[in-house]
Amino acid sequence: MTGIIDFNAGNITSLERSLDYLKIKYISSKNPEELKDCDKFIFPGDGDDSYAMSQLKASGFDDFVKKQVADGKKLLGICVGSQIIFEKTEEGNAACLGLVEGNIRHFYSIEPGMKEQKIKVPQIGWNNITFENGDCQILKGVQNNSDVYFVHSYVICPTCKSVVKAYTEYGIKVPAVIQKENIFACQFHPEKSGQTGLKIIENFCNLT
Repeated sequence: MTGIIDFNAGNITSLERSLDYLKIKYISSKNPEELKDCDKFIFPGDGDDSYAMSQLKASGFDDFVKKQVADGKKLLGICVGSQIIFEKTEEGNAACLGLVEGNIRHFYSIEPGMKEQKIKVPQIGWNNITFENGDCQILKGVQNNSDVYFVHSYVICPTCKSVVKAYTEYGIKVPAVIQKENIFACQFHPEKSGQTGLKIIENFCNLT
């Protein structure tokens, strides 16, 4: 069973519709206790990293997620959910979950020249992803250079570059898919990315 972590910092309706379309059984809950028997979790999120972390702590999901991952259960972070699995974010200068080594930085912090070049931030819209660093379980059956839908101002900056399994180009090279052992992350929104996104969600939910 897949559990959707609802911590008041993400629009989960599109994700639920995707799972319904795929006929995947799931539970959505704001209560960690109701998700404890799930074997994998989807961690959606929109908006502000620091706000998301405050909501995680208030709900008890911060410790819950850490324990489930430590026990070997699988986690998929989406958008803000893909960012707060790292150690720290520039957005609100907040400490994050620390499940993967690295930080979250603003586009203009990484490359100030983007502002001078008038490259708009946030990145909003469709962009293609290019595979790298070997196979990734959630990209099985997905075509290299497929288009997916992004909405973000901050960028995943992992310490270990080998965890990046796909990237996109938007002024800079932007990590788009992460895999570290039982932890997966998509900077883009697979639930809003058509058949490509549905395949990624299906792959994750079918992991054993």
